[in-house]
Amino acid sequence: MGPLTHKQQRMLKFIEGRLRENNPPSQREIAAHFGLAQNAAYQLIGYLKKKGYLTSSGGHRGLRLSGEYLKSSRHTQGVPIVGRVAAGDPILAEENVEDYVNIKELLGLSDNAFLLRVSGDSMVDEGIMDGDLVAVEPAGEVESGRLAVVLLDDEATVKRLYIRKNRIALKPANKAAGYKTRYVKPTEKDVRIVGRVTACMRRV
Repeated sequence: MGPLTHKQQRMLKFIEGRLRENNPPSQREIAAHFGLAQNAAYQLIGYLKKKGYLTSSGGHRGLRLSGEYLKSSRHTQGVPIVGRVAAGDPILAEENVEDYVNIKELLGLSDNAFLLRVSGDSMVDEGIMDGDLVAVEPAGEVESGRLAVVLLDDEATVKRLYIRKNRIALKPANKAAGYKTRYVKPTEKDVRIVGRVTACMRRV
């Protein structure tokens, strides 16, 4: 992708903002926002397309961010939100990443950290609800007693992990539901510690 002038950068950010609101702007609206003649707005949009930042799906409001720009910008925008973790898949594979958020410095996260969307109610007594995001620092080993993400039977689960002599205890936190602690051997092929949980967030 080619470098952008200041005007082109401003227009791209405006279009990107509208698209993220699911409200694609028309050429007329872009021109009005920047106080430009429609021909001038059309020319700037053309430059953004030529340089690889925008594409068009046709129609009155057909402007879209290019795949190349989306891919490059995502990796500079923060911590990835992972919707699923499965055995054999790279955790941060493109198809697993839902979005990116700028919280790395706020939470003091490493460059390898990611956010995992929690599924289920097994940890509600720890304040972790269905749909919450937990910050995960990847690690093959986790200290006993820590909250951790463990890949179990091809599914990522958040539990408090306790290390025993020859097994690992995965303790849930939902007394009302009666979930039981599960014991597994660390050598089992379907068991893998993904990392330790360092924070929990909820979108409101």
